[in-house]
Amino acid sequence: MAGTTLLDIRGVQTYYGNIRALNGVDVTVKQGEIVALIGANGAGKSTLMMTIFGAPRARAGTITFAGTDITQLPTHEIARMRIAQSPEGRRIFPRMTVMENLQMGASLDNLEHYDEDVEKVFTLFPRLKERIAQRGGTLSGGEQQMLSIGRALMARPKLLLLDEPSLGLAPLIVKQIFDAIRELNRTQGLTVFLVEQNAFGALKLATRGYVMVNGNVTMSGTGKELLANPEVRAAYLEGGHH
Repeated sequence: MAGTTLLDIRGVQTYYGNIRALNGVDVTVKQGEIVALIGANGAGKSTLMMTIFGAPRARAGTITFAGTDITQLPTHEIARMRIAQSPEGRRIFPRMTVMENLQMGASLDNLEHYDEDVEKVFTLFPRLKERIAQRGGTLSGGEQQMLSIGRALMARPKLLLLDEPSLGLAPLIVKQIFDAIRELNRTQGLTVFLVEQNAFGALKLATRGYVMVNGNVTMSGTGKELLANPEVRAAYLEGGHH
């Protein structure tokens, strides 16, 4: 099945009120890929992530997932199609324990795999197992990010959307998070669409990448091509982001 287009975004325009945030964006994510979307703060990366989930809605263009047009579907129906999101700012439930947060992520029609799925999350992030009874709000930033990804994985997604998973985290933790994403992709064939300001880490991880500037996709290529591209290097990789 590798190579089948899983997510196809065509000509998408998104507005906040009268302000156009996305100017006709085209992005394709194929099954089994890790695709990175990089760009400066305010380029529209998170807006694209949220538009996939229908909040805000695309005013023009189409978003197709696994052959189904999801552009106008309500958010809960999109989630039911096994697209899971680890949103920017993590948004875990601070008063719930690690275990309760994971339970919130499990999809109700997949409960026969529940124990196995919890075990997979703990294998991926052993730190969460050590913190199983701790409240989400008392975890470190890195642990909260692990929990956010773990919670998304409990839904057994076909597509995992990650919005700024490395934001505000120490380099060692960022490496652990990126290693875990690579591992999920390699061992489970999980398809990942990743929005990142950490261009270097994201492009090293990604099969392919897109560069977004002011609501437009300005460049695309393999992760290696973009890492080697002088314009990308000058804009996103100089200045010690390694």
